[in-house]
Amino acid sequence: MAVEMRSEVFFMRMTASLLMLLSWPACADVTRADELVAIEDCTFVPVGWADGDSFRIRTPAGEEHTVRLYGVDCMEHHVSGETDARRLRSQRRYFGIAEVRADATASIEFAKQLAAEATAETRRFLAEPFTIHTSFADGRGDGRFKRIYAFVFDSHGRDLAAHLVSKGLARAFGVSRGTFVGESGDDYRERLADLQLQAAKRAAGIWAHTDWDKLPLERRLERDEERELREAFDGAAPPAGFVVDPNTASRNDLMRLPGVGEPLANRHLEGRPDRRLIDLLEIEGIGPAKFRSLKPLLRIDATEPAERPAPPTP
Repeated sequence: MAVEMRSEVFFMRMTASLLMLLSWPACADVTRADELVAIEDCTFVPVGWADGDSFRIRTPAGEEHTVRLYGVDCMEHHVSGETDARRLRSQRRYFGIAEVRADATASIEFAKQLAAEATAETRRFLAEPFTIHTSFADGRGDGRFKRIYAFVFDSHGRDLAAHLVSKGLARAFGVSRGTFVGESGDDYRERLADLQLQAAKRAAGIWAHTDWDKLPLERRLERDEERELREAFDGAAPPAGFVVDPNTASRNDLMRLPGVGEPLANRHLEGRPDRRLIDLLEIEGIGPAKFRSLKPLLRIDATEPAERPAPPTP
């Protein structure tokens, strides 16, 4: 029975991949964000900086990519700067584990241990050749690495993102999009959210350590501090010459723009590229007034990068 089920899954995946290839124009630009391409028989490439939702893969053709999973967010395993530290704090508060140890230092180290579990689970999940579905959309969430967003399925046809959420090792959060089977980005996001509820009910993974009495306060603190941070950014004039290309800017660079928080930045990442700046008005949360305030800081095909350090790309 197990062999028959695996054969059926394999046949369905092969059929879907063949249909996509047959419908793919010979002259198509594979960097377009509105088409998904299936790449089968990929292998996992061990690297020291990888975590549960961002890792290195190699295609059968020998090309290597850093993949960022759609729809999920694992806790930061490697904290190398203020941005990572703030993000880990936000993740700890989301799961209600910010005070699960005697002091802040011990709680942070415990969170990193949980993050390492997600990293190890992803590596185990991808021990055998797997398939990615990607449109090669730019996934530079923090701008340090060149990454592409992708859906990742193991040799049995299981979705890695859904698996991590079900194991309680990731939250349903981040950039999403329509899947190769026709599921909309909103439906995929909601399905992951439902799996997250089930994981929390089972006290799976990180949820086993959640302090449910303190969780509402922790999340409120995060919202308050994020609001204060946004107000500080919005009240400060951007540095001279600051301009970003909305089609290539990292999530963190987008969040440096006045009035742009992480949810709005993620919504933009889901829909880009934009052919014209005015296309930004189609994004929920960007009205005429906000567009007017952002327009001087944006340029399609901007030649001047946002002002930030440029750590080495892995």
